[in-house]
Amino acid sequence: MNASAFFPLLMFTLAYAITPGPNNVMLAASGATFGYRRSLPHMLGVCLGAALMLILVGCGLLTAFERLPYFHITLKYLGAGYLVWLAWRIAGSQTVGSAGSAGTPLQPLGFGQAMAFQWVNPKSWIMAVGIVATYTPHEGFYTHLWLTAVLLILVSFPSISLWTLLGRMVARALPSVTAVQRFNRSMAGLLLLSLYPLAADLWEYVGPWTHRVASV
Repeated sequence: MNASAFFPLLMFTLAYAITPGPNNVMLAASGATFGYRRSLPHMLGVCLGAALMLILVGCGLLTAFERLPYFHITLKYLGAGYLVWLAWRIAGSQTVGSAGSAGTPLQPLGFGQAMAFQWVNPKSWIMAVGIVATYTPHEGFYTHLWLTAVLLILVSFPSISLWTLLGRMVARALPSVTAVQRFNRSMAGLLLLSLYPLAADLWEYVGPWTHRVASV
């Protein structure tokens, strides 16, 4: 990969990794609640899950979804439901070792959970499709795909580390359990806000139907 092609790819992966999104919001909340070390499996799951997703999309998974559009749509909305549940979970957390609203001890998201989450994360889909369609040349396609997956890991880990450490620093600066809980509720709200594109997409289908019902 020449320098003229590498720099735009680097900027794209950095924009994906460091800008606000479901992964970073969840990791900021995890850093605030559990600390950096206990959030490491979550962080590694994000990095490796996104890289695996990129490779599988590049190897033809996107074509399979195009042939089975309802499967992809179902996956998206199941993912939205999972995001809502995660937002509720974050909103109920207070400090390290605290209990949730139901009295059950909270645990940081695990490695496997974080890897699986990438498949229902709209931002990860945008990343994978964007890299495969725009930044991966046809010549030496699979070699470039694997190298890009490695680059994604190298860029993602320090980026999400900053968000996790930011959450930890905020938690240490907050004067009370109530303040920590307010921070986590703010993170939960941002996580729900990240569902806006999906909600707008859903409204394209539901909106005309509601207008027809109202006119009957």
